[in-house]
Amino acid sequence: MGHSAAVWDYRAATEITKDWNGIDQILLRTPRGSSARVSLHGAQVTSWRNEHGEELLFTSSKAIFKAPNAIRGGIPMCFPRLESHESLVLQRNLNVGAKLNEKSLPSLPGNDSSGKSFIDLVLKSSEEDMKCWPTTSFEFRLRVFLATDGDLTLISRVRNINGKPFSFSFAYHTYLLVSDISEIRIEGLETLDYLDNLFKKERFTEQGDAITFESEVDRVYLSSPNIIAVLDHEKKRTFVIRKEGLPDVAVWNPWEKKSKSMVDFGDEEYKQMLCVDGSVIEKPVSLKPGEEWTGRLQLSIVPSSFCSDRLGLDRSGL
Repeated sequence: MGHSAAVWDYRAATEITKDWNGIDQILLRTPRGSSARVSLHGAQVTSWRNEHGEELLFTSSKAIFKAPNAIRGGIPMCFPRLESHESLVLQRNLNVGAKLNEKSLPSLPGNDSSGKSFIDLVLKSSEEDMKCWPTTSFEFRLRVFLATDGDLTLISRVRNINGKPFSFSFAYHTYLLVSDISEIRIEGLETLDYLDNLFKKERFTEQGDAITFESEVDRVYLSSPNIIAVLDHEKKRTFVIRKEGLPDVAVWNPWEKKSKSMVDFGDEEYKQMLCVDGSVIEKPVSLKPGEEWTGRLQLSIVPSSFCSDRLGLDRSGL
């Protein structure tokens, strides 16, 4: 995200704090004990905990929480350009200011904010953004919503406020905390075509009945269903990812060699993380003047005893 003016509003159980570098962060809480933290450094979710206080998102022990560095972990948002995995840090390297907004965003369909915990951010392109993307002028609205059952939802809206068409790519770069990457499987992406960034974006078709991990993976699965499941065998739980307006899914784990080359990532930490990103990559969004795009991501945790049929992994969508 750019160095832009951000406006936030809050409801229900929220608390404004500062991290150890003095950057404001918002703590969202539910009566059952679930929580989420949103840093105003990049408008980034940095923590999501269940009702037992267990962290569900990975953050590297070597992550740098000081601007202008990126935070390696949580859910950074990648926008408006996304050419390769390494370029994902581009929009995380810039800071975001904030001030109180007296009015909330209108309630979104199917999401009653009454009694829930949420934060709204409004970001507008700045002069600095215009230097990087001279034909770009946009308004970006983000709602981070923590439901009473602990589900975490991010809803992004991008409006073209320029007099010219505006195209962009987008990703919720979601770092999931897992017990052991070799015991993880992803269901819902089988038989799909994908672009493999390890082979110069060559196009392949997924052959397995699920995705498992034995080496570095850096892929973009195309035209994906709206529900994906990430099964953690050791913890006997499943991350359920529901999405709208995000046709692609990027899957990334750096494995051993690349981990050692990243200064903000521990040599062995690849074993405890997996990025599964709801995204728009293959075919960028194109907005005419005044048009708006919405992308929604919802994260849930369920026992792995829930079978694929109950999760709706039949490509029927949400």
